[in-house]
Amino acid sequence: MSQLSKSTQKKQIFGWCMFDFANSSYTTVIITVIFCNIFTKLIVPSEPGTENPYSLGNLLWSIAQAVGYLLVVISAPIIGAITDFSPTKKKALILTSFMCIVPTALLYFVEPGMVALAMILVILSFFSFTSTENIVSSFLPFLGDKNELGKISGYAWGIGYFGGLGSVALVQTLGDIDITNYENLKWVGPYTAIFFLIAAIPTFLFLKEPEVKSVLPPGVTYIKHATFVVIRTLKDAAKFKDLMIYLFSLFFAMASHGIVIGFAFIYGEQEIGLSPSQVAFMFIFLQISAALGAFAFGVLQDSYGAKKTFNLTLYLWIFTCSLIYFVKDISVIAIDNLGLNWTPQWIFIVIAVLAGLGIGSTQSASRAIVGLFSPATKTGEFYGLWGLSGKVAAAVGLLALGGLQTIFTLRNSFLIVALFYFLSLVVNFFVDEKRGIAQANNHVD
Repeated sequence: MSQLSKSTQKKQIFGWCMFDFANSSYTTVIITVIFCNIFTKLIVPSEPGTENPYSLGNLLWSIAQAVGYLLVVISAPIIGAITDFSPTKKKALILTSFMCIVPTALLYFVEPGMVALAMILVILSFFSFTSTENIVSSFLPFLGDKNELGKISGYAWGIGYFGGLGSVALVQTLGDIDITNYENLKWVGPYTAIFFLIAAIPTFLFLKEPEVKSVLPPGVTYIKHATFVVIRTLKDAAKFKDLMIYLFSLFFAMASHGIVIGFAFIYGEQEIGLSPSQVAFMFIFLQISAALGAFAFGVLQDSYGAKKTFNLTLYLWIFTCSLIYFVKDISVIAIDNLGLNWTPQWIFIVIAVLAGLGIGSTQSASRAIVGLFSPATKTGEFYGLWGLSGKVAAAVGLLALGGLQTIFTLRNSFLIVALFYFLSLVVNFFVDEKRGIAQANNHVD
């Protein structure tokens, strides 16, 4: 590779990684840390006197995200197939980015009690955000050799967590989540939208449209051919046996991931009773932990193997989720038997930070595995299937938790997270990584 081409490759990788930095502002501020609590506590009317006065808000929050995921499920495979047969990957990425940025900014106009408007804007922005994830991931196989994809993906996930850290630090200047401070909190949406837009500029400038080698048959439209390709791919699933098994495994992992991303801080505040300062402390160290995990597991994956690395993250999740369920019992044992002043809040924070090592690494490993198992002519299509598996799973996970927490306690409902990770681990034992790579390399359209 010439010096010029190396320089161009580095610039493209930088532009690609910066998109994770940019769009992390949305998922972190809106979905995970700040707006989720504004929605469940201030926008949706609470029910004082009940075991959890915010259970209705929790349910509606899970429904909004689930609807966004299901919209992506409908569109992702078709969009992926279209971008494989036309030079539109970058245009689609820019378009869906603005489709996320605009409704996020419009959250400024949502007042307490405007539940329908809030849900519509969250659904639109969340649908667009998850669409950008699928589209930007389809660029990965064109950024380096296959043995470098884990490292590149890990870099992007790691950088993304610093974007989340910066964006939350920005909106924290707006003050506490309290009804008396709502006039300031209205700016959470615009602040996040501006951060996303500015940070994504390097992506829009440096990321190049991959060369399209496939040609549409005469007289066939993109939509018609895309539909045909997706149907053909599903019919030919036996040719890509390990990819299909892996997507089934990923279904359970992403069901849990959807719950963790959407409810981790809600759980911390409502079930564990974290104070605002403890939430801030947990967030900062969780972002650092997640970034370190993404970097470390990304490098490990290229030498240790994608499947083994993915399994390691699942072991970590099962262990930490089990500890979270017993966090109050651990505190009692520490105080009564060991004489240690370990409150449930700080034990929860320590466990959450440990779990953070697996947040980015699980997703990064899954993105790289799909790249390894994808023929060059089917990357958009297979990343569409990756999106389908992950998004259906997240919708199922969120709806399961949202429904269960209205029947049982939020604590008991959260056990489903560990169960889903365990099922993912069991299914993934049937994936043969070497065979999956060979299937992709030997495929001929």
